[in-house]
Amino acid sequence: MSNCSSNASTGAWHLQLAAQVLQGGGVVLHATESVWGLACDPHNHQAVAQLLALKRRDVSKGLLLIGATSDDFAAELSTLEDNEHQRVVQSWPGGVSWLLPNRHYPVWVTGEHSNVGVRVPGHTQAQRLCAAFGGALVSTSANISGQPAPKGVWQARRSMGQRVDYVLPGAVGGAAKPSQILSLQGDQIR
Repeated sequence: MSNCSSNASTGAWHLQLAAQVLQGGGVVLHATESVWGLACDPHNHQAVAQLLALKRRDVSKGLLLIGATSDDFAAELSTLEDNEHQRVVQSWPGGVSWLLPNRHYPVWVTGEHSNVGVRVPGHTQAQRLCAAFGGALVSTSANISGQPAPKGVWQARRSMGQRVDYVLPGAVGGAAKPSQILSLQGDQIR
């Protein structure tokens, strides 16, 4: 897991600033378990449209969400059988995203899908960013669709840094690959 900064007060200040940018409808460049990502408020249509434009990604594909804890996805988890609920929650925090029945996220997040992809990341700073924001965030790799996702901060800044509203200082965790995406039926989507 990655901490937000070696200096806790500086790290907290950066997290609060990033949360304010997100609450104001901005897009934040941030570290995750394996790559640098773009985050925004999933309920803010303009913020999601800005993020999709940065990635040159079609809205129909849908976006993944991250949360600080499983409580951020209580509505989606409430639709599951007990054994499904347990399987999902036991995989968090970590690099496993689950496709769950959508309960309240808008079409600009889900795209053409009836499910929504959610996870509690195994990256301390990403969890803290969600907590500082006050809920789940869209979090997707900080690359143009179809191009490699950036693993280094300078690569991320080169590809997206000038076009985002804030770059949250941090470090990518040790995961070699992006999160797995699993369906409740056991299919591995990614």
